[in-house]
Amino acid sequence: MTATRIQPKQMLSFEQFVKQLPDEEGRYELVNGEIVRILPIRLHEDVADFLIKQFDREVDLVPLNYRVSGRFMLRTLTPNGKEQGRHPDVTVVDKTVWKSQPFAYSALTEPPQLVVEVVSTNWEDDYIDKLDEYQRLGIPEYWIVDYLALGSRNYLGNPKEPTVFVYLLDENGVYQMTAYRGTERIISRTFPELALTAEQVLDV
Repeated sequence: MTATRIQPKQMLSFEQFVKQLPDEEGRYELVNGEIVRILPIRLHEDVADFLIKQFDREVDLVPLNYRVSGRFMLRTLTPNGKEQGRHPDVTVVDKTVWKSQPFAYSALTEPPQLVVEVVSTNWEDDYIDKLDEYQRLGIPEYWIVDYLALGSRNYLGNPKEPTVFVYLLDENGVYQMTAYRGTERIISRTFPELALTAEQVLDV
């Protein structure tokens, strides 16, 4: 996935960003006041689409009051209070929250239930910046899917292995991480009955 900065005439707020989204193909994020265009590779999209299908299946089977999509944007804040506009690869939001403002844009200012980021070459964004912003927003569950083992050895070990990281918010509002590899079953607080192993996600 590549990210290209589109220079605006001014440093944009999140509200301005949502209203000025370009029409060109691709996804967009607001990073430090600038619009950034994101173009994921096909493998990246395959992993995200696989998870959307798996989550949707759980929603229907259990059933659960969630809406799953790869099109939602989130308003987050940096440590110094700067507004960011993030576009997770997968977002799971409570339907009650979603339907509470039926005429609003598909941009969320309240925390969804779960978000997933599929790691690309700019892996530090997912492991560091977005982790901090999603914790600050209070998102209960955050997955990092590093299917190409792009992150550093500090996260992936030596030799590096493709890994699914699941971060769960504890009672103090701090993420606690569990790493899943191979045939290990991923434990999700959002989808407690989910029967999905790390290799099923990583080998899509």
